[in-house]
Parts: sequence; C-alpha cells; structure tokens
Amino acid sequence: MKSAKNASYWQVDHKVKNLLSAKGVEIFKSPEAWEKFSWTRKYFTSKPKEGYFIWVQKQVDFPLVSCVSIMGKNVKQELGNLMVVESGLNISMHGTCNSLHFGCGQHKAKGKIILKDKASLKYEHIHNWGKKDSVQPEYDFILGKEAKLEYSYKMISGPEKLKVKTRVELAQKAVCTLKLVADCSFTKAEIEDELLLQGRNSSGLIELKLVAREGAEVSAVSAVSALAECKGHLDCQGLLVDPAMGGRQPILNLVPKLACKNSKAQLTHEAAIGRISSEQLDYLMMRGLSEKEAVDLIINGFLNS
Repeated sequence: MKSAKNASYWQVDHKVKNLLSAKGVEIFKSPEAWEKFSWTRKYFTSKPKEGYFIWVQKQVDFPLVSCVSIMGKNVKQELGNLMVVESGLNISMHGTCNSLHFGCGQHKAKGKIILKDKASLKYEHIHNWGKKDSVQPEYDFILGKEAKLEYSYKMISGPEKLKVKTRVELAQKAVCTLKLVADCSFTKAEIEDELLLQGRNSSGLIELKLVAREGAEVSAVSAVSALAECKGHLDCQGLLVDPAMGGRQPILNLVPKLACKNSKAQLTHEAAIGRISSEQLDYLMMRGLSEKEAVDLIINGFLNS
C-alpha cells in the first residue's frame, strides 16, 4: 500500500497504516475531518472514533482504494466513514474489509456516501471474514439530481454473525444499481436494503444473489419506496445447498417490499429460491468433477451470472 500512486486508506485493527491523498482528493481520519471541516458534522451523527473521510473535489483517472483489516484477537472496530463526491465527477472506488486472524473480531461500520448533482460513482465493496467474526456494515448513499451510483457488495467468506444495512436516497433523475452477493456457510445473516425514490424520473434496481450452505441462516428484506413518478425493480434470487450427510440444513428467507405513494410510479419485483438439481450434479460429475467441485462450479455460476 505504501507504494500506491493513487489515493488510498489502509487501517489494521485501530491503526492507520497508510493514508495517501492525491491532487483533487483529500483523505483524513474521520476524527480529524470532524475537527477540520465543521460542515462534516451534519453527516456524522456524533464525533467518530475511527474510520476514513474522503473528499473528491476534482476529476481523477484512477480508482480510490480503502482497506480495513482485523489482525489482532478480540479487536472491536467501530468505524465512522464519510465520502463526498462533488458535482459532475465520475469516480470509481475499491473497498475491502477482511480479517487476517483466527480470533473473534468485531467490525462495525457506519458510512455515508454523498454524490452531488450529476456526480457518478462505481463502488466495488468486498468482504472476507473469519468464521468467528461479527460484522455489521451500515451505509447510506445520498444521490443528488442526475447522480449515478453502481454499488456492488460481495461477501466471499462469511462471519459467524452478519448484519448488513444499505439505504439509497435518489433525487430527481438520479439512477442507482445496487447489487449484493453473499456466499454463506454457518453464518447467521440479516440483510436489509432499501431504495427511496424521492425525485421525479429517478430509477433504481436492487439485485440480490444469496447462497445458503450448511448451517447458514439468511434473512433478506429488500424494499423499494416510490415518492414520485419513477421506476424501481427488485430481483431477489436465492440458492439453497443441501448439506453433507447429517449436516445442518440451511435456512433462507427472501422478503421483497414495494411501497408506492405516487400513482405514476412503476415498481416491479421478482423473487425465487432454488436448489442444485441432481441432474446438474450428475452431468458435471460424469465429466470428471468431484461432487464438491461440481457444487462450487454451479454456485460460482449463480453468483456471477
């Protein structure tokens, strides 16, 4: 990370290992931003203990990078993150949160991402946790007029407990694509996501791809609320994977919600939960794959389709 030429933030446990601003991008620790920029206090609910502040003021031709890791045992992170993208800028962001240990870490993050009018953000957010961790990310995206957001959250390896909350507010002609992908095994997961279509001609899509393997308990509530003439769609897809002989059966609940408060709004949804068929497994195993290899191949295709 120290050799990175782009703007970046790297934190391990409670220590910031690397904090690199660039021309047009200012990055501070959140507590420092609270003190330095009084206007940030309307976005932070209280003075943050730790976390990052990223302020993008000019166009840059590289992705911003954030990485937050847990290495020590029994570490409890409590992050307050804030990102502000000024009007008309087209920005990309890569965020990673993970554990580098085998202990029982706790990662709690509250973040707000503000996109000013006509700003655009493509944000890829990846989580990779240990089996005994507890993780609770909660992010609010606030989109100005004609702003665009592509947010992709992917959990590669699930913790013991997971609570994910994602909320997007859209002003006039704002556009949002929200994609959440999670592969859960022995994870108790609660996922909540909401699009609040406030502005005329705003539009949004929520796409969920969730896999529940042995011992997983996954509950997902997805909502689209229309307050103006707008368009919104929910696509919730789940895959249950039968455990090995004697294993704990997974549980998967998908709850789509549509709330329309404008007669000209168009809201739609589709939801489905399926299983891996024996025909699929037999077909792949006849071609030399083991059962585990065949299952992993099918799941990978489902998550990345």
